Amino acid sequence: MISSAISVLSMASGSGHVDLDVQPWHWLFLLCLVTILLLIDLLVIHRRAHVIGLREAIVESVVWIAVGLSFAIFIAWQFGSAATGEYFGSYLMEKSLSVDNVFIWAMLFMHFQIPRQFQHRVLFWGIFGALVLRSGFIFGGLAVIEIFEPSILIMGIFLVYTALKLSFNREEEENLNPSDTRTMRLFHRFIPSTDEIHGQALVVRDRQRGLLATPLLAVLVLVELTDIVFAVDSVPAVLSVTSEQFLALSSNVFAILGLRALYFLLADVNARFKYLQAGIGVILAFVGAKMIVLYFWDWHVTTLVSLSVIVGILTLSIVASYVANRRPS
Repeated sequence: MISSAISVLSMASGSGHVDLDVQPWHWLFLLCLVTILLLIDLLVIHRRAHVIGLREAIVESVVWIAVGLSFAIFIAWQFGSAATGEYFGSYLMEKSLSVDNVFIWAMLFMHFQIPRQFQHRVLFWGIFGALVLRSGFIFGGLAVIEIFEPSILIMGIFLVYTALKLSFNREEEENLNPSDTRTMRLFHRFIPSTDEIHGQALVVRDRQRGLLATPLLAVLVLVELTDIVFAVDSVPAVLSVTSEQFLALSSNVFAILGLRALYFLLADVNARFKYLQAGIGVILAFVGAKMIVLYFWDWHVTTLVSLSVIVGILTLSIVASYVANRRPS
């Protein structure tokens, strides 16, 4: 059970948090390691746009999890078992709380009809931005997080509204022209942009209008905004496990880096099962309701309950799709 594992690992140091002697070279090592991993991902593995299939998504998921767990060896070597316990606790906390992000990404890509082969580039820069934002939240502390607290209510209402649209207007959503959406019209009003997708480019140069943003940049902006909202909830949870900024940031980094592969697992499965989109709509409604309840009543749905609901809805959607596909037409 994830919640039990978090509790056990976070108590590894006893009743209080560990106090580490973090040197500048520790931060430099973390920065260099993450930079190298991101460069390999961008310039080698995903240099060319392609649809990420199920097998590739599984392999990447395993690799990113292995990287995150391997960093625990470095933590143990430098700081001991108590710090390792807090790192694992923070890692599991962030990993489980970040699952909600994956379904928001799915909703955004469906809404803007971004081809699957170009989605990785959006998420790459989205994750890069998320790492920068999380760093600011962790170093800034709770005072910075409280500034963005009202965004929880706004996002919750928006998710419930989106879930209802997915559930009751599915044909309309499938036939939607992204350029006709309110979001894109608002984006066009403030940022010179084009409705056309130009490969993986976030911006293109037009001879008459100059630099123009593509729909991929519009989605990227929304990905960053949603991460700010979720960070308001997840960063305080991680800081409750460890007060050490090095452990909090490193666990956040390695948990977030693996989210893209998890998304592409979902995207591949979504293409195979007809009722999974409806299931995603229900999950979005659940996540939105969770955020509304948190804002008004300060009541947290436990990580175990949240993950159980998500896994249960996904399982029912897949089983229903499988049964429907086996029925004779």
